[in-house]
Amino acid sequence: MLKKGYLWMLGASLAVILLIQGLSSVQAQNGTSAALTGQVSSQADGPMEGVIVSAKRAGSTISVSVVTDQQGRYRFPANRLEPGQYALRIRAVGYELDGSKPVDVVSQKAATADLKLRKASVDEMASQLTNSELLMSIPGTEQQKNAIRGCNHCHTLERLLRTRYDANALMVTLERMGRYSPSSFPLMVQPDPQRRIGTGAPTPEGRQRQQDNRRRQAEFISSINLSKASPWEYSFKTLPRPTGKATRVIYTEYDLPAKTRQPHDVIVDSQGLVWYSSFGEQILGRLNPKTGETKEWPIPVNKPNRNMGVLDVEFDEDENVWLGNGFQNAIQKFDRKTETFQTYPLSPEFDGDHPELLFVAPQHHKVDGKVWVMNNGEWAIFRLDLATRKWERFEAYPVPRPNHYQMMSDSQNNAWFTVMGRAHIGRIDAKTGEIKLFETPTPNSGPRRGMVDSQDRIWTALNRTDQIAMFDPKTQKFQTWSAGIPEYYAYDVWADKNGEAWASTEYADRVVRFNTKTGEVIPYLLPSHTNMRRAYGDNSTTPVNFWVGATHSASIVRLEPLE
Repeated sequence: MLKKGYLWMLGASLAVILLIQGLSSVQAQNGTSAALTGQVSSQADGPMEGVIVSAKRAGSTISVSVVTDQQGRYRFPANRLEPGQYALRIRAVGYELDGSKPVDVVSQKAATADLKLRKASVDEMASQLTNSELLMSIPGTEQQKNAIRGCNHCHTLERLLRTRYDANALMVTLERMGRYSPSSFPLMVQPDPQRRIGTGAPTPEGRQRQQDNRRRQAEFISSINLSKASPWEYSFKTLPRPTGKATRVIYTEYDLPAKTRQPHDVIVDSQGLVWYSSFGEQILGRLNPKTGETKEWPIPVNKPNRNMGVLDVEFDEDENVWLGNGFQNAIQKFDRKTETFQTYPLSPEFDGDHPELLFVAPQHHKVDGKVWVMNNGEWAIFRLDLATRKWERFEAYPVPRPNHYQMMSDSQNNAWFTVMGRAHIGRIDAKTGEIKLFETPTPNSGPRRGMVDSQDRIWTALNRTDQIAMFDPKTQKFQTWSAGIPEYYAYDVWADKNGEAWASTEYADRVVRFNTKTGEVIPYLLPSHTNMRRAYGDNSTTPVNFWVGATHSASIVRLEPLE
């Protein structure tokens, strides 16, 4: 017969074993056991915090990245790396990996790879810098820098710095590039069919303004490139590496089927499937993050002789996908059940050479059966009645060339739009057609893209600043938050279920997370150069995940904060 004390000890031992097994199970579920670990250090600095370490398995289309902690240690959870051979790379401005061999990852055992870094040469550092850092580094006035900021829409600013052309040679290059569509990039050039100023052919005065502007651009670029000195005569300035909470993150980057893909807009449905557009091609795509598999559909061509490509991608209330189809003078609805497109071409009285239907707002079309559409080519707004296919036109700004940008709608299907050429957002009453404008607190702020949240508040990125803004229609007041990053130029903002906001940018390679209650700002540096446009996230996860397209790199990036 077992003694009472022995029975107690046996019970306690079993409880400890069960507790350990339970903890191990939880750790396995959370991916806390490691597949690959190591320390990153350099001779100059010792262990280095904030170094991004990326691992990609041979033959895979998926890359996983983590960030080193205060002790310079990195750690890939076991559930993120399948067994196989992995190539490693790092991102740490001013440093390069001092040799690296492939690492073999096996199941049930953590592999170890300590990484040594060396100081980067000036030439290497020029390739490492973000566009924000390049703008910080080059000498010149704010006006001069603004004249070249738009070059980043098609390629990095590094290309400008590496040229050896003088001003005269650059004039030829700038004239040629001026013929290209904004949807162009080095792997896919499309001529701009309009080459216009405003609506219509350039006037003699307009052509002269173009020439004068190009001459100023050419002279400025020749003063900062390699035409007069090699290497550059000015020193490079850098942003700090990630620290603290900005290191508590996992990135997953998914390669798309072809290098010509420009995933301008990336959105996530309730099933966790990721939908994307190609900025220079008639393609709608879908990514399954669990497998990395993609499926793509060709978008119907309405105007064969005009530019191809899609910018805006939106869900309606049934999660069908709607597309603003730009120069094709049509919008598209993709029925996800039948996997077919329904085309809504612009009616003949509004059709022509200058419309550019970039943005569509279908989210609340069931309210009145109508969809709002932005005509970015003529700075006007359309509304389409889906039943009758009748189009209405609204002139939404009282001055020439306002540069309207995004189209949104609230729960009553009132239209909201941004005025990137000024400092306003606007509203069109769905019932009366009344137009109201609301000016942001920051002059000349350039509101670009954003969203309407569940409380009908309007969020927008102030593209000429490092700020995001929220407008509450009930109080008719704005709130703004600053990223605190020089040359950030916020492009878009997404507000999550927790009241936090996430901003994207084309310049700093940093997704900024704003705690709108406490003011805390977390800048997440992405693993590689990432020309970001649309900001979008997944509220079904805890913590929420953020998704963005790398427009010039044919990939999609998932950001998973660990807290």
